[in-house]
Amino acid sequence: MKKDIEIPIAEEVYVAAVNEWDEKHLSKTWYIYLINNRESAIEGAILVSKGYGEALKTTTMRHGLGDLEAKSFRKVELIQEEVFKLKNEFFLTFFADNKLYEKKFLFNEYQISESNEVAVPVLGIAGVLAN
Repeated sequence: MKKDIEIPIAEEVYVAAVNEWDEKHLSKTWYIYLINNRESAIEGAILVSKGYGEALKTTTMRHGLGDLEAKSFRKVELIQEEVFKLKNEFFLTFFADNKLYEKKFLFNEYQISESNEVAVPVLGIAGVLAN
């Protein structure tokens, strides 16, 4: 029975932290983005985020992101620098090709920093990709 269960691997989707200018706050602010670098759309995307560490944890937040076209992205949430000292986990579920996909992304403690920036797919700017 277990051999009949297919668990597809979610590939070419990313969670990235990007430090960008925020007109509302008049400063550079870190934002979390969901990136679909697939050749096809993803449907019904839900991203659940939480931070945790020794004796500390954040509120769990759930984001219903809907559909993302191929090679597109969606800004998800602002992330406060105070939580960079925690592990920040993002759990993604979505439908594609008539299958349910899921993937866990993790930013380790202090991973979100300008010194860890790389080129982010689809966005075309620098950011930190979650593991």
